[in-house]
Amino acid sequence: MKTIAVIPARYASSRFPAKLMQDLGGKTVIRRTYETAVNTGLFDDVFVVTDSNAIYNEILLHGGKAIMSIKEHESGSDRIAEAVANIETDIVVNVQGDEPFMEREPLEKLLSVFREDIDKKIDLASLMREIQSPEEINNPNNVKVVVDQSGFALYFSRSVIPFPRDRDTGVRYFQHIGVYAFRKKAIMDFATLPMGVLESSEKLEQLRYLEYGRRIRMVETSHVSIGIDTPEDLEKARRML
Repeated sequence: MKTIAVIPARYASSRFPAKLMQDLGGKTVIRRTYETAVNTGLFDDVFVVTDSNAIYNEILLHGGKAIMSIKEHESGSDRIAEAVANIETDIVVNVQGDEPFMEREPLEKLLSVFREDIDKKIDLASLMREIQSPEEINNPNNVKVVVDQSGFALYFSRSVIPFPRDRDTGVRYFQHIGVYAFRKKAIMDFATLPMGVLESSEKLEQLRYLEYGRRIRMVETSHVSIGIDTPEDLEKARRML
């Protein structure tokens, strides 16, 4: 089962422009993310796909592999679909460019979904972790996910889901960690689907799959992700490093 990792990397982030080129302990954020993916040893190849000459040159300058996007794209998955169209692979893992601390263990659990899927009924899988503090649960930067009893996603939202009308039910809250693993055909199909109203409203690309009746298998992990969305997140990452 050939597996590649692709890291979509936009330069012009709306909340924190040029965040991927910020310094994080002597290396840029995107370089750290790329090297982390390579160092897991899980992938046959790792690429950064970007619309930015600065990011493209940063990766090549340090011995990495990068692909320039030809078209403008609505989401990271659309950008990846263009990049992998002519690459022979079975599984494509979308690693977020602003997640420089991703570990081997959750990625390995994600890939095991496909190794165990003998009948090839699962096209897409992603990660989630339990959150308990009200601050984390109510933070709109933390995307929440609810799943069915088989572990498939029912919905993703920046809002609190499920709403805690009765606090004594023992409901668990899960934060979505934006790492996706696709069968190649699934990500190519994704790029042909128009953006729906749910994705447009929440600005969450995974909702496109749910709107078109596709299923996303969620994998629980204890990995604590630090996504760099704001200057405050970058300072937190520097302290962690």
